[in-house]
Formats: sequence, structure tokens, C-alpha cells
Amino acid sequence: MKAVPRTRSLPALLLAALALALATLFAPGASADTSVSTIARALRQSPVYVDPAARGQLSAADAATLADRIKDADKPLFIAVLPAGYPTANLFSELRSATGVTGLYGIRLGDRFDARADSSVMSSTARQNLVRSVQGEDATSQLTDFTDRALANMGGHAPRSWGGSAGGGHGMSTTGVITTVAVLAAAGAGAYALVRRSRRRREEEQRAALDRLRVVVDEDITAFGEELDRLDFHPSEPGADNAMRADYERALDAYETAKQRMAEARKPEDVRLVTEALEDGRFSLAQLAARRAHRPLPERRPPCFFDPRHGPSVADATWTPPGGTPRQVPVCAADATRLADGRDPVIREVDTEYGRRPYWDAGPAYGPWAGGYFGGGLLPGLLVGTVLGGLMATPTYAADYGTGYGDFGGGGYEGGDVSGTDFDAGDFGGGFGDGGGFDGGGGGDGDFGGGF
Repeated sequence: MKAVPRTRSLPALLLAALALALATLFAPGASADTSVSTIARALRQSPVYVDPAARGQLSAADAATLADRIKDADKPLFIAVLPAGYPTANLFSELRSATGVTGLYGIRLGDRFDARADSSVMSSTARQNLVRSVQGEDATSQLTDFTDRALANMGGHAPRSWGGSAGGGHGMSTTGVITTVAVLAAAGAGAYALVRRSRRRREEEQRAALDRLRVVVDEDITAFGEELDRLDFHPSEPGADNAMRADYERALDAYETAKQRMAEARKPEDVRLVTEALEDGRFSLAQLAARRAHRPLPERRPPCFFDPRHGPSVADATWTPPGGTPRQVPVCAADATRLADGRDPVIREVDTEYGRRPYWDAGPAYGPWAGGYFGGGLLPGLLVGTVLGGLMATPTYAADYGTGYGDFGGGGYEGGDVSGTDFDAGDFGGGFGDGGGFDGGGGGDGDFGGGF
């Protein structure tokens, strides 16, 4: 009789199976935990995903804090923290396809970081500048800074799926069935409440934006009033003629109109009418000054780009913003001289949560303010590559702050909408191995640029 092979005991088999499961779970390259599909499923449930092999980069508590911050801001920002050896080829485009949600995607891979975004959420230039601003930081600081700056400057809304749970079960318990029935029964009332809450939140955001903007506009109105006082013009003074009196009358009317329109403003886009009136008034003062000095009348030009309080521009000058491309901007005589001498212009700065910043980097509410001064056709060329320019190029901006600023605007899905694979591949191109991603190359659609 043949000997019966000795079998392992059940406890030994269980221990072996457990060891194999743990090894698979915590292996750095384990496909079960690092596949794009796995990451996408996690991001559809929560804005922050930390790979098991990269948990040393970002603690669970810090990840939860970031996720809560993003959810509270109601923005479609997705962050993934992956191990250094993760495959990078077509990572962004594949993750965007698998997730299927329009948004801004940031990936920390080892000690490197990059991001891509749908253009409806953030322009390519704004995204590049944002990524560049957080390079070289440790993981927690980098992801925190990136999140804070992105939330302040991106468009769109959070996906609805974030309101659910990422539970691992596939079945439905009795409690789940009862809960589902209750939810369905209350669907009508719940939908109505959500609509009201959304409308209320939007109104609160617009009021807050208008309150911040009101400080700047009041400064503009006060400055124009002081110009009128310094003018020392009297309609009955010797040498005054009807043309001078008409100029002066238009300037006074513009001052009163600006004050009235600001008092009546209820949302940020209403401010455009205020700055339009101020721009008209300053041009009238420039005409009056020319008549009094017996100089040729000035041509109608936009105000000084660096600070509209400087008055109408006298020329166009080449200017390059930090990290941007050269462009022609209208400048006053004083700033034209400064630029020609190699000095910095006197730039209008405003208060932000990050301190004093130029108005074009201060937030979306300044779009209507700038639009009133510079009109529709001029703004796109002036603001290309700035934070405000990137924001104004999104449909979300138009919905919140109005349209009519020239060539800005677009179509397609708003941030947070489920679009599946319907997205512009150029927004997520460049990859990590073809000169446009983590390897530090530059140039091209979707490229990160700048290098490490």
C-alpha cells in the first residue's frame, strides 16, 4: 500500500494564505492597489487617494484633512499620492478617462509633483504656474499649498459621488433597502432643498466676493473724487468755454453715476458698470486738461493696465509677467518711463488671503472690475497667463461673474460633471516620459515645463 502524502494542518494553511495576502497588499508594485482603475474608483468616492506603498509621504490624518478641505470648497480637485516607481506613461490621460469626471488632477509621485486639468476648470497656463509654485516642498506642505491655491483659483463644482461612501460591500442589507426606500420617498423634498441650498450658497459667495471688491471700488471712486478736487476748475473762470464746461460736467456726472451704481450693486458683475463710469470720467478730465493747456485733444485709449487710477494710457509697452509671456499693455506716461528705464511699474495691489497681490492674481471677482476699465476686446490679450485670465476662460466663471469680456469663454462640461472619455486629450497630454511631465521637459500642449 502506498503511503498517503502528509497534508499540512489547517492552521498552517491559513497562516500561509494570510502571509501571501499581506505580501500582496503591501507590495510597492501591487497591481491590485496601484492600478489606474483602483485609483479612479477611489477618487470618485473621495478627492484624495494615497497608495498603500506611499503612505509614508502623507499620513491618513493629513489626507483626511485635505479631503475635507476640498469637499467643503465644493471644487473638482483630485489628488493622488503614488510610489516613486509607479508607471508614468499616459498616466494623466488614463486616470482622467477612468475617473470620467471633469476636474483638476494633481499627482505626487515619489518626491515629484505634476498636475493636469480640463480647460473648463483651469487654463493650461494657470495650471502650469500653479504647479511651478509648489515645486521642491515636502509632500504635506506641497499638497496643502497646491490645494489651497487651486481651490482659490479653479472653477467647477465637486462631483456628486463624493457625497456617498466608498464602502467595500457589493450587497445591500435590510437597513440599506429601508434607507433607499426612505430616500426615494423623500426625493422630491430633498431635491428642492438641495436646489435652495445651492442657490443660497451661490448668493452667499457672490455677496462675499462683492464685499471684497467693494473696498477696491470705493478706493477708485475716492481717488477720482480727489482728482476732481485737485482740478480747481470753475465753469465761470476766465478762459473757460463751453467745451471745457461740458468736459467738466461729464466728469461730475461720471463721479455721481459711479457712486450710485456701486450703492445699487448686488453681485460682482454689477461692478463693471461702476468702473465703466470711472473710465469715462477720467477721459473727460484728460480732455479738459488738454483744452486748458491748449494741447491737442488726447485719443481715446484704455486706462493704464498697471493701475487704472493712473488715468488714460499714452502708449503701449511690452511687459512680461512673472512666469508668463511678453505682451503689449497700455501704460501711463509715468509707467512707460519706468519700464523704459528697466524699473518695475507701479502695480495696483489688493488684499487677498495670501497677502497683497496684483489685481490680476487676486481672484475671480476682479474680472468685472477690469472689464469695465478695459472693455471686451482688450482683456484677453492683457490677461493671458494670469490667474484671472485663466479663470475668465471657463464656463463656470461666466455663470458666476457674467460674460462679455471679449474672447474668453468656452463650452463643454463644467468641472465636476461626469463626462466619461469626452474630454480634450490635449489638456491631459505630455505624459511623464515624452518631455512634458515629471522628467522636466518643456513646451507643448499639456506640458508641465520648467523641469525639476
